Amino acid sequence: MALADPDPPAPPRPDIAADHIEPAVLQARPDDTVAALLERARAAGVPVGDTIGVVDERGTLVGLVAAGDLLAADPARAVGSLARRDLPRVLPDTDREQMVSLALEHGLTTVPVVNDDGRLLGVANAATLMQILRREHVEDLHRLAGIAREDSRAVRALEDPPLRRARHRLPWLLVGFGGSVVATFIVARFETALAAMPAIAFFVPGLVYLADAIGTQSEAVAVRGLSLSRVGLARLLGGELRTGLLIGLVLALTAWPLVWLAFGDAALAAAVGLALAGASALATVLGLMLPWTLARLGTDPAYGSGPLATILQDVLTLLIYFGCVSMVVL
Repeated sequence: MALADPDPPAPPRPDIAADHIEPAVLQARPDDTVAALLERARAAGVPVGDTIGVVDERGTLVGLVAAGDLLAADPARAVGSLARRDLPRVLPDTDREQMVSLALEHGLTTVPVVNDDGRLLGVANAATLMQILRREHVEDLHRLAGIAREDSRAVRALEDPPLRRARHRLPWLLVGFGGSVVATFIVARFETALAAMPAIAFFVPGLVYLADAIGTQSEAVAVRGLSLSRVGLARLLGGELRTGLLIGLVLALTAWPLVWLAFGDAALAAAVGLALAGASALATVLGLMLPWTLARLGTDPAYGSGPLATILQDVLTLLIYFGCVSMVVL
């Protein structure tokens, strides 16, 4: 009798704010005095902690008070007058990265977590926010390198057995291998021109490298910027396109006289300059649009970098270069 297939594993639950809160935060009413609150905390053996939550009679969050402000205040002063009331607050199912983004945007060391009714459930303190930032950066580094991780054990990637390490790295590298086959066919298409004028091939490595470097810069900005920035896509895209065109123009004006002097061929120099300008502009746009597209599809934008973005930039750079050579030189 055949054994039934085991149930498929449940999809991983997103890492949310509720997983990172400290519920045992000292709470006070707005009209409590500083002296009364500290006395109550001492009698109950409750540490003051880093933050005091100020809530109304229903437990709804009014604001937060930093422990330093509380201890430095006049004992007769009302705790509510010390509270910062304009703090952003998050729901329990808010993604942890969005919670950290709010803390950075507003200069906070503590982020309150409330339920749908606004009742205080707990806070994520500075140490917790730093741990989240570290984990996010470690995971992003793996994704930028094209290393897929199935769980949060990214920090132990080097400790995995070789077979598991290969399984994490190979999928995106196989995508890159497929792209390299396409790049080979593009170069082979110009075999006759390369045989007649070998100097055309001299500039391929430099063009590909520069396009990859420019694209990597844009990806590094886009991957985290798309999560932290509130700027619209059109503005981001326009800014990156202008940046790419400016970079490409500077590189083109630098390369054009050097190539002309070295090879004595103004047409080849013009083709290299045009290719640099076009590839630079395209690399910045691709570096932004690929992470944005993946983010819109529900995939972490960091997966749009690494081998996938590199091979796309390489293939498109070759197309641009040989297209410029065909128009200007051949």
